[in-house]
Amino acid sequence: MTSDLPEMRASDAERERIAERLREAVAEGRLDMEEFEERLDAAFKARTHGELEPLVRDLPVPDGPGGIGGPGGSSARLAVTTPAGGLSNWSGRIGKPATSSGAFAFWGGFGRKGTWTIARRFTAAVFQAGGEIDLREANFEDREIVIRCFTIMGGIQITVPPDLDVNVKGFGLMGGFGEAGAGDAVPAPGSPRVTITGFALMGGVGVERKLRKADKQRLKEARKRELE
Repeated sequence: MTSDLPEMRASDAERERIAERLREAVAEGRLDMEEFEERLDAAFKARTHGELEPLVRDLPVPDGPGGIGGPGGSSARLAVTTPAGGLSNWSGRIGKPATSSGAFAFWGGFGRKGTWTIARRFTAAVFQAGGEIDLREANFEDREIVIRCFTIMGGIQITVPPDLDVNVKGFGLMGGFGEAGAGDAVPAPGSPRVTITGFALMGGVGVERKLRKADKQRLKEARKRELE
């Protein structure tokens, strides 16, 4: 899969095809999880063919057409598919009592990660500090969640599973507020909807999509079965 025009801008469909080849490679044991996540993140951020091609240059070419810009390629989606072919299951994770409705840090930091339940309205604020909100293993008080983030000379990192429905609406002044690869994300059926809003002054709020630990484990088990 090579391109005669490496500076040509990549389309969403082309990034999706690269992501699919990377998922196939990790399931086959050609990539370990760390390298898979690095390449997947680079694929979603790629702007040109020249940035996409090195990510799959050392992987087998799939049967039939479907390289960058080619017709007939399967359209991969960011929604995680388990080795058994099922989408991540959201049942049982929505409608639980909230364990946290906010967080604040001043000259320090806070963390909300692991198994916890986010309130339908969650407010996070940091001043010259940092914060981490990880929703990959979290439960949700409601199907509609609003996270309000306010940073002054600090940062908040929000990590979400690839198949979560996320809408980022915040504003950054002399800073940043946004999600990497947002245009490639496709929420799974039944996913709660999370709206992330607020503002960052001389700081940043970043949203990153990563696999859950359970999804990583399923991929590892699938790789082991193929090697047996």
